[in-house]
Amino acid sequence: MTEKLEVDWTVLAIDAGTTGVTAIAFDQGLRPVARAYAEFPQGFPRPGWVEHDATAILQAVDLVTGRVLAQLGKAPAAVGITNQRETVFALDTSSGQALAPGLVWQDRRTAERCGELREQGLGPMVRERTGLVLDPYFSGTKIEWLLRNAPGVRAAVDQGRCAFVTVDALIVHHLTRGQALATDPTNASRTMLFDIERRDYCDELLEVFGVRRESLSPVLPSAGPFGTAELAGPSGPVSVPITGLLGDQQAALFGQGCTGAGDLKTTYGTGCFLLLNTGDSRVSSTAGLLTTLAADEHGGAAFALEGSAFAGGSIIQWMRDELGLLRDASDSEAMAHSVQDTGGVVLVPAFSGLGAPYWDAEARAAIFGMTRGTNAAHIVRAGLDAIAHQCTDLVEALRADSGLAVRAMRVDGGAANNKYLMQRQADLAGLVVERPSEVEATARGAAAIAALGAGLLDGAAIRSALIEECETFQPIPRGADGAAPEDVAAVRALWKDAIARTRSRPSPD
Repeated sequence: MTEKLEVDWTVLAIDAGTTGVTAIAFDQGLRPVARAYAEFPQGFPRPGWVEHDATAILQAVDLVTGRVLAQLGKAPAAVGITNQRETVFALDTSSGQALAPGLVWQDRRTAERCGELREQGLGPMVRERTGLVLDPYFSGTKIEWLLRNAPGVRAAVDQGRCAFVTVDALIVHHLTRGQALATDPTNASRTMLFDIERRDYCDELLEVFGVRRESLSPVLPSAGPFGTAELAGPSGPVSVPITGLLGDQQAALFGQGCTGAGDLKTTYGTGCFLLLNTGDSRVSSTAGLLTTLAADEHGGAAFALEGSAFAGGSIIQWMRDELGLLRDASDSEAMAHSVQDTGGVVLVPAFSGLGAPYWDAEARAAIFGMTRGTNAAHIVRAGLDAIAHQCTDLVEALRADSGLAVRAMRVDGGAANNKYLMQRQADLAGLVVERPSEVEATARGAAAIAALGAGLLDGAAIRSALIEECETFQPIPRGADGAAPEDVAAVRALWKDAIARTRSRPSPD
């Protein structure tokens, strides 16, 4: 029996990331009032393979939503969901169980298949229809791999009980007890199966990958009804409408108040993601960026340019967990400041290949320039610099594509708390970095889109609540001769040389 908790104005945001799930309740001013977090494991069965267990994700969802409702003591008015995007599962819709481990966005097992498709000349058609490039990052070849290789998946499709779902749809199906299955345009646009002009799945690409339209989630507007969630209240289940879905990077864009054309943000999470809202105008990149869909002020679909670096905060985690250079991720800031520079060390974090603007799935990580005098602090500083260098590559590509000067950028995500990194970003990219006090913009974006979908707030009220004063990081001043105290051009040249050394091919396709 559903519990009759008193309904509060608060909106519950569920942020299902790559390594854990966060639930945050936001008040009418879109300020956090309660939160909970739970990690779940990743699987690495072979080099380049990254998998998730759907059950572990859904258990984490139930755990954190239950904890937040216990803190509130009241039922929220609406639920918004945001998620890691390209990760895909083969879901048995009759049982609610995944038929195989999910293939994570970082998974590179379909790199060879992407190469075959490029050789067949399909790259231009894929970019024209989807705004994407042929890369194993996206869901299309992952779904094809599951169809061909995962036991029981083909049979379940033939029996009409298998749906290929991104994480948002997986959670919707779970929370509604199988009564609803849906995704939104921002997630659908990352599948490599969705025509971003027509806002529908592309029959040509469905045929290429052997995917049946009926085995994909229906696509609904980002703001609006997605079914009713049955959540674990402190003394029993409570029913709350799900009224908003956004992929994590588009949620961060929305959560930064970047709902108009020309608004720009970068999220420093497991990876780093730059998005520029281009409104009604589709901008086709010539510099390795992607064209994708975001949400406008009214919850409708808008175009955006996106650049993604696969390794961001995961570099810090790697230095902590695998190399043992840090006791805690927060120690990286002090270690970076303990040396004057990297001592000539350059770290290229191509653990899962290189994303934009290179799109080289076969590139591998490397550390260059070490000497006998290299110590842990030099490597840690080089790791943080690698994050800033990758984002600078994206800013340079954005400048080339858009013709904009790009003088300022809003930032969010866990690694945005690192002041050394933010200052380094400002210096290398030559722009002002603006950091709001609340860097959990992804969850806040999910709450905002849900408030919009539930009719609790309109677009103007949301934008007003989201725009706030920021801490700013100014780029290092130039001298009278135009030079900076540090030769940024020389540092960037070392980075680009190191990138060239890790490449599996001379230039991106």
